[in-house]
Amino acid sequence: MPRTVLVVDDERDTNDILASLVRPRGFEPVQVFSGAQALAAVSQRHPDLILLDLMLPDIDGFEVCDRLKRDRITNLIPIIMVTALQDAHHRAAGVRVGANGYLVKPFTPQQLYQSMDEALAWHDEHRQRGTTGEINFDIRSELTYLAEANDLLADLFAHTPLTERQIKDLKQAVMEMGGNAIEWGHRKNADLVLRITYRIDPTSVTLIIQDQGPGFNPQDLPHAASDEDPIRHLEIRNELGLREGGFGIMLAKGLVDDFRYNERGNEVTLVKHFDPQHRPRS
Repeated sequence: MPRTVLVVDDERDTNDILASLVRPRGFEPVQVFSGAQALAAVSQRHPDLILLDLMLPDIDGFEVCDRLKRDRITNLIPIIMVTALQDAHHRAAGVRVGANGYLVKPFTPQQLYQSMDEALAWHDEHRQRGTTGEINFDIRSELTYLAEANDLLADLFAHTPLTERQIKDLKQAVMEMGGNAIEWGHRKNADLVLRITYRIDPTSVTLIIQDQGPGFNPQDLPHAASDEDPIRHLEIRNELGLREGGFGIMLAKGLVDDFRYNERGNEVTLVKHFDPQHRPRS
């Protein structure tokens, strides 16, 4: 069976050119002309590679890519964005939704083939080596950057046997503890770097959130809610002139299987276990 390339472009001439270019490389092109058609074709044909235009008449290419990369059935299909949009903003948007390549029109056949080879190599590496390993995210101390990093983590979670509920719990725990690090560890200094470390092994996902602040004593947090008396801290926060809240740590503890701070108090580790026998579909 020949490998298939899904060609998604509403301009028929461009679509035909792309189709003609992939045939000599041994691929069978599947040509569609809208975002909705692309999503349907992926479900029906499960292509080996997608060449995706961004400016489509219905669902734009960013949204199509985002949907496919968030679905554990389709997130290992390599996607190359083929577009006339070449500014840094659009390239960054492509990275955020998980595109494996970004090819700007006009391009040469050699440039197309190089992008295809790189995207397919990415796929082969994931199939052969899996997702075991470690990735570090270094971000500015702003909630918008934290949310974007959390979205990228969600894409990584989709490669694991975690259930949708477990993924939702981890995302919420990351926002709670990342928000704490930004507000308390960095005192909202956006120039300080927040590091999120993602580790995966055969039985669990581990996330480590580390700030550059002075830390605190994790054993002495009178302004934070505790399991023994969840509301006692409210009076203390009122006396200290702190805003309402303080439930983040207690909430995060309930969302993960293992929760621990380092001795300095500027690093928190979150662990979620899964059944290694239930591997994700790909």
